[in-house]
Amino acid sequence: MSVPATTQPHFLALYRIVIGLLFTCHGIANLFGVMGGADGHGATVPTGLWPYWYASLIHLVCGPLLMVGLGSRSAAVIGSGAMAYAYFTVHLPTGLWPIADGGEAATLFCWALLVITVFGPGAWALDALLPRRRRQAGQAAATAV
Repeated sequence: MSVPATTQPHFLALYRIVIGLLFTCHGIANLFGVMGGADGHGATVPTGLWPYWYASLIHLVCGPLLMVGLGSRSAAVIGSGAMAYAYFTVHLPTGLWPIADGGEAATLFCWALLVITVFGPGAWALDALLPRRRRQAGQAAATAV
């Protein structure tokens, strides 16, 4: 089954928005103790605790940027790198498989954000409203003709 090319940017935008929302929720939960908190019982990550607090800060900054599509590729590559770091330094030492070492979320976020890094933000991104982006898009369309 092939998806019409006209729907792909919209699907990618929905994907970006959902991933950004979930990424943001993790940051909010860890930093503010809501939605179950860092431990599922309302705890917060202690301020400055490496790498947990910094990863939560990355979640809190990059997630909203992804949701609105502002600096999407940069936010996605930073988030993806943070999740790769989290998996290899926190989860992998306790077991080989993500299902066994609790690293499913880190693994899924890492790859999901890498997709956004490679394919871009899709439709409905604020990046498209920036003058530089509009100019580049117009030049690309002119050379494609």
